[in-house]
Amino acid sequence: MIYHGIRFSIKPGLSQEDVDAGLERMRQASTKITAIKSWVVGRDFGGEYQFGAVSQLESLEDYEEMMNHPEHNEIDRSGLPLIDKFASFDITDDPDPELGAKIAAIHQRRFANTPDIADLVANLDDYSGSAAPGKHG
Repeated sequence: MIYHGIRFSIKPGLSQEDVDAGLERMRQASTKITAIKSWVVGRDFGGEYQFGAVSQLESLEDYEEMMNHPEHNEIDRSGLPLIDKFASFDITDDPDPELGAKIAAIHQRRFANTPDIADLVANLDDYSGSAAPGKHG
């Protein structure tokens, strides 16, 4: 099992309506990606971020399907320009010692195939996570 998580804060000055609409788009996308077995999108407590999301995936193949799904790509294209601070992480009970490298490779392939999304991620002011273009988390 892999749990893919993100934590993020919104750029100052966005209306509550825009924030709520973006979170709802994330929820709707999560329902359309069949590789996601369960998910949560909501407020983040106990840290420096405002919001977060976690998606449960059963396999590395499901992880790759989610990362490259058109719904996920569209959320990144519409949402990343609104983000001030972003972190992604993965938690797994899979004993494969190479799993971290395999997850990073999925991100690297995705960024190579969607350079517009790679640019959006690379241009975030504060990013940590797997295989960010031009950054290391």
